[in-house]
Amino acid sequence: MPARNTKSIALMPHWGQWIDDLVDSGEYQSASEVVRDGLRALRDGHDHHAAQLTEIRARIRKSLDAADSGTYAQGSGEDAVVRAFESARTRTTP
Repeated sequence: MPARNTKSIALMPHWGQWIDDLVDSGEYQSASEVVRDGLRALRDGHDHHAAQLTEIRARIRKSLDAADSGTYAQGSGEDAVVRAFESARTRTTP
């Protein structure tokens, strides 16, 4: 596949050596292949973290909305856990 956009990058010696080792081992055909794979992993990590942040923000917004409307559970976190176990016990008791 021909290069669409050529970049010149400076690497610390240990990164250059690691790339060379990966190519020499046959795991990759070229340094460009190593870098492309690394960039894909970096992008996937960024996408994953962005999705996590979106989910966290949505949960916080939902909690704040519940607090504003007064529809949140009363009591402490420990109280909520006790209620959950009591509810589960009640449903499973014949």
